[in-house]
Amino acid sequence: MRKPLSTIANDLLNRCAETLDTSVDSLIEEFEQGLKPAVDNYTRRLVEFCCSKTIKNICPRVGERISDGSISRFTYDMMLAWQNPSTTGSEPSSERLAKEKEDKRIPLEGNVGQIDDDIPLFYSDIMPLLVNEEPSVGEDAFVWFACLIPLVADVVNARFTFETLTAPTASQLHFPAYDRFLKEIDKCIEYLQKQETPTGVDLSENEFILHVEGTSKTHRVVRHIGATSWPGRLTLTNQALYFEASGIVSYETALKIDLSRADVGHQLKETSTGPWGAPLFDKAIAYESSELSEPLVLEFPEMTSSTRRDHWLTLIKEIILLHQFTSKFNIEHPVHVWEIHARTILGVLRLHAARELLRISPPAPANFLIFSLYEDLPKGDYVLAELANAVKQATGLSPCTATSILKGLNISHSVSLSNKKDASEEETSSQADTLKSLETTIDQVREEVKEVSVAKATVEEMKEEGISDSLLILVELASSIKNVVPWLQVVVSQERPTITLFMIGLVLVVIYKEWVGFAIAVVLMLVVGTMLWARRNRIGERHKEIVVSTSSDKTTMESIVAAQHSLKNLHEIVKTTNIAILRIWSILIGKSPKQANVVMWAMIGIAVLLMVVPFKYILMWLALCFFIANSKIAKYMSSEQGNRRLREWWESIPIIPVRTISSPP
Repeated sequence: MRKPLSTIANDLLNRCAETLDTSVDSLIEEFEQGLKPAVDNYTRRLVEFCCSKTIKNICPRVGERISDGSISRFTYDMMLAWQNPSTTGSEPSSERLAKEKEDKRIPLEGNVGQIDDDIPLFYSDIMPLLVNEEPSVGEDAFVWFACLIPLVADVVNARFTFETLTAPTASQLHFPAYDRFLKEIDKCIEYLQKQETPTGVDLSENEFILHVEGTSKTHRVVRHIGATSWPGRLTLTNQALYFEASGIVSYETALKIDLSRADVGHQLKETSTGPWGAPLFDKAIAYESSELSEPLVLEFPEMTSSTRRDHWLTLIKEIILLHQFTSKFNIEHPVHVWEIHARTILGVLRLHAARELLRISPPAPANFLIFSLYEDLPKGDYVLAELANAVKQATGLSPCTATSILKGLNISHSVSLSNKKDASEEETSSQADTLKSLETTIDQVREEVKEVSVAKATVEEMKEEGISDSLLILVELASSIKNVVPWLQVVVSQERPTITLFMIGLVLVVIYKEWVGFAIAVVLMLVVGTMLWARRNRIGERHKEIVVSTSSDKTTMESIVAAQHSLKNLHEIVKTTNIAILRIWSILIGKSPKQANVVMWAMIGIAVLLMVVPFKYILMWLALCFFIANSKIAKYMSSEQGNRRLREWWESIPIIPVRTISSPP
């Protein structure tokens, strides 16, 4: 039943046997005892089995192994062996390496201009030192390893993490970059553990510092209160946000913003700051909640971009969403709650490590986090629901959960791990089904993301148009309505009495028989029929774009004069609208009692009419008035004197004076 293994897989099995203090034959025999007869891909299943047993042995001491560099080479070879487990049908090494080079060359040749804009300086200068001629790891192997141990990525966002890390290297992960990524994670943990606790604060149990800025060795953080500014130190944990204003010698007592309360209306948004409160620089965030009397405005000064602001905004949002997630899905067991916290903490550590790797052009923060990512992705709520289900079904504490990884990385917590036990076969099968369902949902979300990205790209092109072009496009799009307007004019103006009488009778019958819903249904079916006709005749393929001409037969001076007239007309419309609103307001508050009495008696009469007469008869009367408005009957019944009196009555209503001031009231 044994099948030939590749060289890397054979070497991996020997190292697994050495780590487990057993022989390769014993591992294979144990694997074949639990093997189902009709299993597919024998060699890959064997590699997965051996790696799973070995990882359970490595997890408790993962921090030590990262420091000495042994785990990076070992785990990287695991991904290579999973990717190429068998010699059957595999390409020779030289041919495969040549193919990888060709795959990397293709995107570079086709996107020369894009490379100059998108590739960070780090990758264009230093990354060649982290790329070698060894086999590289692909996305599927990386995701499989994330399912095995949540160290370099979480299974929930592993594909997004891999895409971000390997974007400049043609979606291939090389060992030097992988090794450095792991070591940067270890360095980040050591750095965060050395940070001081905020002044006057005792961190609660299982509260871990995730990010600190505003110290002498980091970038400045400034709090704005009205027109005043206060530099200080900003600390984020998995429970709260702390700001300490800088004093003469030390920091003042920290202001605590509790992010763990899901019942508080947390509002976090970008904002602009500047001297004396002027909104000049878009590099700040504003936090509001029902517990604060005024917003907390924090600025992250930078010379050019707002990368720091976006980084902090995403991290704070992640912690808020973390606690909302546990509250929404009723995750109350301490082990399950801390597992969610551990996965979030590891995500933040990976983000810090990636920012150290990509220092010149930092990656998108959300791709390394769970909740911030799926909060914005289409159908991301489905993935979060599957995640909650997976966490709740974990009855025992596996040696390779996020909680165990944090313990192996020397991050202390008070959650009891004494309930660790080997999962039964039924529990293992249930967890495997849950994981498969989670992966299926993630794949669906990724497909939705691709479709939405294509749609957003077309929208972004439209947003780049100027106001003049936008108005021209609006006029062109509204031109299709012009085809309907002449037909309506024919019906209303009674140029063809037969059509007008037919439409009057049809509308009156529909209203009288209360067939409005049926009429709307007929209209909708006609629209569906038109859409099917357009699809069958491939109208969309023949008309791929709408061409709008910006040329004009007017001279420059004529265009300027026309623009002035248009602006003047717009100004008149705005003034007329303001006056009408002020006159209505004057009637409502009784500033003009005479006109107000007339309006009140008219409203009372309409109310009585609505109570006495069935509403469908009123609708029929309104429809009849609409159709005969331009007829000879209407002209005969109209009173020019009455229209004049109505206009005079409207103009006799005084308005409330309006006074504009430059300072706020």
